Amino acid sequence: MANIIHVDDNTFVSEVMGSATPVVVDFWAEWCGPCRMLAPVMEDLAQELEGTVKVAKLNVDENQETAASYGVMSIPTLIVFKNGEEVGRLIGYQPKAQIMAQLKEMLALN
Repeated sequence: MANIIHVDDNTFVSEVMGSATPVVVDFWAEWCGPCRMLAPVMEDLAQELEGTVKVAKLNVDENQETAASYGVMSIPTLIVFKNGEEVGRLIGYQPKAQIMAQLKEMLALN
């Protein structure tokens, strides 16, 4: 997971909102089965999108303030930020190809 950054309530603003690069934040929890299924997909996406999009993970159990402020009610939830603003949201497990297609559309990637 070298390409994935871990953010928390204290680092979210600097790592995500202040990023010049678009960021996909994976809101997850250790006990969540679909979150564990999504983990290798996020690792693959982080490698493929390196230099274009940052991939971050935020544990909702340990960082309830940030999760609540974005209205994360179910996990996994992926929120896509560009220039500090939410540009899209994906909820639940989805296959890599589907996530990539939606990211390309949200962020106008080639």
